[in-house]
Amino acid sequence: MTRPRTDPTDAFAELGRIKLGEVGLDDVLQRVAELTKRVLPTPVEASVTLVRGGTAHTAAFTDELARDMDERQYAQGRGPCLDASTSGDVLSVPDLDTEERWPDWAERGRKAGLASSVSIGLPIQDAVVGALNVYARIPHAFDDDTVEVLQTFAAYAAVALANAQLYDSTATLARQMQEAMANRAVIEQAKGIIMGERRCTPAQAFAILAKVSQDSNRKVRDVAQALVDRAARASGDDRAG
Repeated sequence: MTRPRTDPTDAFAELGRIKLGEVGLDDVLQRVAELTKRVLPTPVEASVTLVRGGTAHTAAFTDELARDMDERQYAQGRGPCLDASTSGDVLSVPDLDTEERWPDWAERGRKAGLASSVSIGLPIQDAVVGALNVYARIPHAFDDDTVEVLQTFAAYAAVALANAQLYDSTATLARQMQEAMANRAVIEQAKGIIMGERRCTPAQAFAILAKVSQDSNRKVRDVAQALVDRAARASGDDRAG
Protein backbone atom coordinates (compact mmCIF):
# COMPACT_ATOMS: atom_id res chain seq x y z
CA MET A 1 0.00 0.00 0.00
CA THR A 2 1.40 3.39 -1.02
CA ARG A 3 2.07 5.72 1.88
CA PRO A 4 0.01 8.94 1.68
CA ARG A 5 2.21 11.91 0.92
CA THR A 6 1.60 15.57 1.59
CA ASP A 7 2.69 18.07 -1.02
CA PRO A 8 5.34 20.40 0.47
CA THR A 9 3.29 23.47 -0.46
CA ASP A 10 0.32 22.08 1.45
CA ALA A 11 2.58 21.30 4.40
CA PHE A 12 3.93 24.85 4.43
CA ALA A 13 0.38 26.19 4.35
CA GLU A 14 -0.58 23.89 7.22
CA LEU A 15 2.27 25.27 9.32
CA GLY A 16 1.13 28.79 8.51
CA ARG A 17 -2.35 28.04 9.83
CA ILE A 18 -1.08 27.13 13.30
CA LYS A 19 -2.57 29.55 15.83
CA LEU A 20 0.11 29.88 18.45
CA GLY A 21 -2.26 31.38 20.98
CA GLU A 22 -4.30 28.18 20.89
CA VAL A 23 -1.55 25.58 20.44
CA GLY A 24 1.20 24.82 22.94
CA LEU A 25 4.88 24.74 22.03
CA ASP A 26 5.05 20.94 22.31
CA ASP A 27 2.14 20.60 19.88
CA VAL A 28 3.83 22.91 17.37
CA LEU A 29 7.03 20.87 17.53
CA GLN A 30 5.15 17.61 17.09
CA ARG A 31 3.34 19.03 14.06
CA VAL A 32 6.68 20.01 12.53
CA ALA A 33 8.00 16.46 12.93
CA GLU A 34 4.87 14.87 11.50
CA LEU A 35 4.73 17.17 8.48
CA THR A 36 8.41 16.58 7.79
CA LYS A 37 7.73 12.85 7.63
CA ARG A 38 4.79 13.34 5.28
CA VAL A 39 6.46 15.58 2.69
CA LEU A 40 9.06 13.03 1.56
CA PRO A 41 8.38 10.25 -0.96
CA THR A 42 10.74 7.89 0.91
CA PRO A 43 9.54 6.40 4.24
CA VAL A 44 11.35 8.28 7.00
CA GLU A 45 11.14 9.12 10.69
CA ALA A 46 11.69 12.65 11.93
CA SER A 47 12.55 14.43 15.16
CA VAL A 48 13.21 17.94 16.44
CA THR A 49 16.19 18.63 18.67
CA LEU A 50 16.21 21.70 20.91
CA VAL A 51 19.31 22.91 22.74
CA ARG A 52 18.92 25.29 25.68
CA GLY A 53 21.84 26.33 27.85
CA GLY A 54 24.01 23.61 26.36
CA THR A 55 21.47 20.88 27.19
CA ALA A 56 19.87 19.04 24.29
CA HIS A 57 16.61 17.11 24.23
CA THR A 58 14.27 15.70 21.62
CA ALA A 59 11.19 17.87 21.78
CA ALA A 60 9.16 15.91 19.21
CA PHE A 61 9.50 12.69 17.23
CA THR A 62 7.49 10.46 14.91
CA ASP A 63 8.95 7.17 16.14
CA GLU A 64 10.96 5.90 19.12
CA LEU A 65 13.77 5.03 16.73
CA ALA A 66 14.31 8.69 15.84
CA ARG A 67 14.36 9.70 19.50
CA ASP A 68 16.80 6.89 20.36
CA MET A 69 19.18 8.00 17.62
CA ASP A 70 19.03 11.56 18.93
CA GLU A 71 19.57 10.54 22.54
CA ARG A 72 22.60 8.47 21.61
CA GLN A 73 24.19 11.67 20.38
CA TYR A 74 23.25 13.57 23.56
CA ALA A 75 24.88 10.85 25.67
CA GLN A 76 28.09 11.05 23.63
CA GLY A 77 28.01 14.83 23.33
CA ARG A 78 28.47 14.70 19.56
CA GLY A 79 26.66 13.73 16.38
CA PRO A 80 24.96 15.23 13.32
CA CYS A 81 21.93 16.71 15.08
CA LEU A 82 24.12 18.38 17.74
CA ASP A 83 26.59 19.69 15.20
CA ALA A 84 23.76 20.97 12.97
CA SER A 85 22.16 22.69 15.97
CA THR A 86 25.41 24.44 16.82
CA SER A 87 26.40 25.44 13.29
CA GLY A 88 22.97 25.91 11.68
CA ASP A 89 24.27 23.88 8.73
CA VAL A 90 22.93 20.85 6.86
CA LEU A 91 24.72 17.67 7.95
CA SER A 92 24.07 14.72 5.70
CA VAL A 93 24.99 11.09 6.39
CA PRO A 94 24.50 9.45 2.98
CA ASP A 95 25.42 5.92 4.10
CA LEU A 96 25.87 4.76 7.68
CA ASP A 97 28.00 1.84 6.42
CA THR A 98 30.75 4.25 5.38
CA GLU A 99 30.22 7.00 8.00
CA GLU A 100 33.52 7.87 9.75
CA ARG A 101 32.72 11.12 11.60
CA TRP A 102 30.52 9.49 14.24
CA PRO A 103 31.38 5.76 14.08
CA ASP A 104 29.71 4.66 17.34
CA TRP A 105 26.49 6.45 16.49
CA ALA A 106 26.55 5.08 12.94
CA GLU A 107 27.02 1.54 14.21
CA ARG A 108 24.03 1.89 16.51
CA GLY A 109 21.96 3.18 13.60
CA ARG A 110 22.95 0.27 11.36
CA LYS A 111 21.96 -2.21 14.07
CA ALA A 112 18.58 -0.47 14.31
CA GLY A 113 18.05 -0.82 10.57
CA LEU A 114 18.88 2.73 9.50
CA ALA A 115 21.00 3.55 6.48
CA SER A 116 21.08 7.35 6.05
CA SER A 117 20.11 10.61 7.74
CA VAL A 118 20.12 14.38 7.39
CA SER A 119 20.02 17.07 10.09
CA ILE A 120 19.20 20.69 9.30
CA GLY A 121 20.04 23.41 11.80
CA LEU A 122 17.17 25.56 13.06
CA PRO A 123 18.49 28.86 14.45
CA ILE A 124 15.50 29.81 16.59
CA GLN A 125 16.97 32.52 18.79
CA ASP A 126 20.14 33.23 20.77
CA ALA A 127 19.07 31.23 23.81
CA VAL A 128 17.59 28.30 21.89
CA VAL A 129 18.92 26.46 18.84
CA GLY A 130 17.89 23.18 17.32
CA ALA A 131 17.81 20.82 14.38
CA LEU A 132 15.29 19.03 12.22
CA ASN A 133 16.45 15.41 11.92
CA VAL A 134 15.29 12.87 9.31
CA TYR A 135 16.23 9.18 9.32
CA ALA A 136 15.77 6.65 6.49
CA ARG A 137 16.22 2.89 6.16
CA ILE A 138 17.81 3.06 2.72
CA PRO A 139 21.20 4.59 1.86
CA HIS A 140 21.44 7.82 -0.10
CA ALA A 141 17.79 8.60 0.62
CA PHE A 142 18.36 12.36 0.58
CA ASP A 143 19.42 13.67 -2.81
CA ASP A 144 19.96 17.35 -3.58
CA ASP A 145 16.31 17.92 -4.47
CA THR A 146 15.12 16.26 -1.27
CA VAL A 147 17.55 18.27 0.85
CA GLU A 148 16.37 21.45 -0.87
CA VAL A 149 12.77 20.61 0.01
CA LEU A 150 13.78 19.93 3.61
CA GLN A 151 15.75 23.17 3.81
CA THR A 152 12.74 25.12 2.62
CA PHE A 153 10.52 23.24 5.02
CA ALA A 154 13.03 23.77 7.85
CA ALA A 155 12.90 27.52 7.20
CA TYR A 156 9.14 27.46 7.76
CA ALA A 157 9.62 25.21 10.77
CA ALA A 158 12.20 27.58 12.25
CA VAL A 159 9.76 30.49 11.98
CA ALA A 160 7.01 28.44 13.62
CA LEU A 161 9.36 27.37 16.39
CA ALA A 162 10.66 30.90 16.95
CA ASN A 163 7.13 32.28 17.12
CA ALA A 164 6.05 29.51 19.47
CA GLN A 165 9.07 30.16 21.67
CA LEU A 166 8.30 33.89 21.66
CA TYR A 167 4.66 33.24 22.52
CA ASP A 168 5.66 30.86 25.30
CA SER A 169 8.08 33.44 26.73
CA THR A 170 5.50 36.22 26.43
CA ALA A 171 2.85 34.12 28.17
CA THR A 172 5.29 33.35 30.98
CA LEU A 173 6.14 37.04 31.32
CA ALA A 174 2.44 37.91 31.45
CA ARG A 175 1.87 35.39 34.25
CA GLN A 176 4.84 36.77 36.15
CA MET A 177 3.53 40.33 35.78
CA GLN A 178 0.07 39.26 36.99
CA GLU A 179 1.63 37.60 40.01
CA ALA A 180 3.75 40.69 40.71
CA MET A 181 0.69 42.93 40.51
CA ALA A 182 -1.25 40.63 42.82
CA ASN A 183 1.66 40.58 45.26
CA ARG A 184 1.88 44.36 45.21
CA ALA A 185 -1.85 44.71 45.81
CA VAL A 186 -1.65 42.46 48.89
CA ILE A 187 1.39 44.30 50.20
CA GLU A 188 -0.34 47.67 49.74
CA GLN A 189 -3.38 46.35 51.61
CA ALA A 190 -1.19 45.18 54.46
CA LYS A 191 0.61 48.52 54.58
CA GLY A 192 -2.73 50.29 54.83
CA ILE A 193 -3.75 48.09 57.76
CA ILE A 194 -0.48 48.78 59.57
CA MET A 195 -0.72 52.51 58.86
CA GLY A 196 -4.20 52.54 60.36
CA GLU A 197 -3.14 50.62 63.45
CA ARG A 198 0.24 52.29 64.07
CA ARG A 199 -0.49 55.75 62.66
CA CYS A 200 2.73 55.55 60.65
CA THR A 201 3.93 56.45 57.15
CA PRO A 202 3.88 54.03 54.18
CA ALA A 203 7.65 53.64 54.41
CA GLN A 204 7.45 52.78 58.10
CA ALA A 205 4.64 50.31 57.42
CA PHE A 206 6.72 48.52 54.81
CA ALA A 207 9.70 48.48 57.17
CA ILE A 208 7.51 46.69 59.74
CA LEU A 209 6.45 44.12 57.12
CA ALA A 210 10.08 43.61 56.09
CA LYS A 211 11.20 43.06 59.69
CA VAL A 212 8.46 40.49 60.34
CA SER A 213 9.45 38.79 57.08
CA GLN A 214 13.08 38.62 58.14
CA ASP A 215 12.35 37.48 61.69
CA SER A 216 9.94 34.76 60.57
CA ASN A 217 11.94 33.73 57.47
CA ARG A 218 8.88 34.22 55.25
CA LYS A 219 8.37 36.21 52.08
CA VAL A 220 7.05 39.76 52.48
CA ARG A 221 4.09 38.79 50.30
CA ASP A 222 3.20 35.87 52.61
CA VAL A 223 3.46 38.06 55.71
CA ALA A 224 1.23 40.67 54.03
CA GLN A 225 -1.34 38.03 52.99
CA ALA A 226 -1.51 36.66 56.54
CA LEU A 227 -2.12 40.17 57.88
CA VAL A 228 -4.84 40.86 55.30
CA ASP A 229 -6.51 37.52 56.04
CA ARG A 230 -6.43 38.20 59.77
CA ALA A 231 -7.96 41.64 59.28
CA ALA A 232 -10.70 40.13 57.08
CA ARG A 233 -11.55 37.53 59.73
CA ALA A 234 -11.64 40.18 62.43
CA SER A 235 -13.95 42.32 60.30
CA GLY A 236 -16.21 39.31 59.72
CA ASP A 237 -16.33 38.57 63.46
CA ASP A 238 -17.22 42.19 64.22
CA ARG A 239 -20.12 42.10 61.74
CA ALA A 240 -21.32 38.78 63.15
CA GLY A 241 -21.22 40.18 66.69
